[in-house]
Amino acid sequence: MNPKKSTTSLSLTSLFLPLTSSTLSLQLMRRKLLLIGFCLSKFGLEMQLILMMVFRHNNSHLASTYCALSILKIVGYDLSSLDSELISASMKNLQQPDGSFMPIHTGGETDLRFVYCAAAICFMLDNWSGMDKEKVKDYILHCQCYDGGFGLVPGAESHGGATYCAIASLRLMGFIEDNALSSCNLSSLIDLPLLLDWILQRQGTDGGFQGRPNKSSDTCYAFWIGAVLRILGGCNFVDDKALRRFLLSCQYKYGGFSKFPGEFPDLYHSYYGFAAFSLLEESGLKSLCSELGITDIAAIGV
Repeated sequence: MNPKKSTTSLSLTSLFLPLTSSTLSLQLMRRKLLLIGFCLSKFGLEMQLILMMVFRHNNSHLASTYCALSILKIVGYDLSSLDSELISASMKNLQQPDGSFMPIHTGGETDLRFVYCAAAICFMLDNWSGMDKEKVKDYILHCQCYDGGFGLVPGAESHGGATYCAIASLRLMGFIEDNALSSCNLSSLIDLPLLLDWILQRQGTDGGFQGRPNKSSDTCYAFWIGAVLRILGGCNFVDDKALRRFLLSCQYKYGGFSKFPGEFPDLYHSYYGFAAFSLLEESGLKSLCSELGITDIAAIGV
């Protein structure tokens, strides 16, 4: 045996072993890893231990937390039973100096997606101690582009999903009022006329909404763009009949909705297809809380 190699193995092993249960044998660790599809003969002892730690410690994530809380509200769970202070304290450490949020504590992107997740979490928990709202507001405002839409980060191209994250977050935080377009006060934080102009250009000749200029209409943007219009009070500007025809062209004959007409359905676009139909006030569907993406009944906890 090569003594140098043995020393290296022992040093790496001793580094990771304290992180695992002291009674967890290497044989048990190998068995657990085999259950998740790894062929351990290809890995050394050090890599086996590293992989084990990856699967033993699944750290929290802002998007997962938002989804979990949304699901709990949908099934009628009382969120006051949760430790909101602990969640907020953890989330506070994810906010960056510019006001944005990282999704995880060990690095990651910072953009409007996670700003929205943070705002939605705070709103659902009725606990805003996990964020500096003024910093978040300033970050969002820096994401509005010259054409009126919002990019995921300052200076990025306007995007339908990012625009939803920006407007929904501002509404959840109370910085813009409901039906802002109907208000006589257009001296808003954001350039509403320019934003409305950008949004209305997203409805294509096929009736659907695109996420960016020169892109095809896509089922999910019927929600991302439609929800922004609902929040701002601009639903009357949409060609509802044309949008409905587009959505129906994306419905698969055996159920579900696809991204584009003629393609196979998937869960993601099926959800947003139904959400868009709810915004269109389709009979038989519950009304939607546009800011949270769940039904009004679930949002208010009835």
